[in-house]
Amino acid sequence: MSDKRATYKDAGVDIAAGNSFVNMIKPLVKATSRPEVLADIGGFGGLFSLNASKYKNPVLVSGTDGVGTKLKIAFMADRHDTVGIDLVAMCVNDIIVQGAEPLFFLDYLATGKLLPEKAAEVVKGIAEGCKQAGCALIGGETAEMPGFYADGEYDVAGFTVGVVDRDSIIDGSCISVGNRLIGIASSGLHSNGYSLARKLIFDNMGLEIGSELPGTGNSVADVLLTPTRIYVRSILNLLKDFSIKGIAHITGGGLLENVPRVLPKGCVAKIHLNSWERPVLFDLLRDAGNVELNEMYRTFNMGIGMVLAVAEDQAEEVIDRLKGLGEKAWIIGEIAACRVGDECVELVEA
Repeated sequence: MSDKRATYKDAGVDIAAGNSFVNMIKPLVKATSRPEVLADIGGFGGLFSLNASKYKNPVLVSGTDGVGTKLKIAFMADRHDTVGIDLVAMCVNDIIVQGAEPLFFLDYLATGKLLPEKAAEVVKGIAEGCKQAGCALIGGETAEMPGFYADGEYDVAGFTVGVVDRDSIIDGSCISVGNRLIGIASSGLHSNGYSLARKLIFDNMGLEIGSELPGTGNSVADVLLTPTRIYVRSILNLLKDFSIKGIAHITGGGLLENVPRVLPKGCVAKIHLNSWERPVLFDLLRDAGNVELNEMYRTFNMGIGMVLAVAEDQAEEVIDRLKGLGEKAWIIGEIAACRVGDECVELVEA
């Protein structure tokens, strides 16, 4: 038996590195604070005091998500300061579609060996995402698990809680025939479809992470690491003055799978494919793999990050407001009557 005293660090877990990491991120976390936050990070739980007097009948809305294989691009490029924005976006964009204002956010970061500087870059992105969404980063967890992840790799998950008045919940039940569909532009792939995108770009097209992506003027890394757009502030602004019938976050499953999630029975969404500016990236991907039209619209967002259903007489005003808020937006379709057996989404190419 050896006389050497075994330590946790010998097994691959460095508690001192963890403490160093926490000290690095404290200023980042503090910058996201809201008045309702009651404690700094470091406790066993985050404390948030809900001001229920602001609401008639408050309903809490929660969401959780990750970044998926977009992280592989971050590893290849060794760039880690934007995936945290993606993490926040995928969570807060999910709850804003129900009209809920995101209040706070928590993250979980797991890695084989904690590198404080790299982990701090991830949290820098998370803090930026929280600032864009107006929510507070009130806590999280960092797990160092030797042998579980490949060297230099990690995974992240996020969790958010928001609030909406019960009478203001947006669930799509008010959508009716004749409503117009407004598409708000995405910033790129967002955080979905990366398994197919990586295969098409690296295998089929033979490009490398630093190669220029044809037709974009930017590198593969720059294009694929463009952060997911956060729509919270724009949609909250719309809700002050407009009646939004339904909202779909175009995430995994694309337009074909996400728009039906807010449609009432008897309705079909007719989407006109030539009604918006589709980024060249999606045409490159389609051509690289000879991908079928429906497969493209079931895998990628195709340049549309959010779809709003609004009354016909409000559609142009909503478009103007969105443009004033810095969003690109178009009327991309309408709601029609659906017959039994019809698909919930009809892609119209003419």
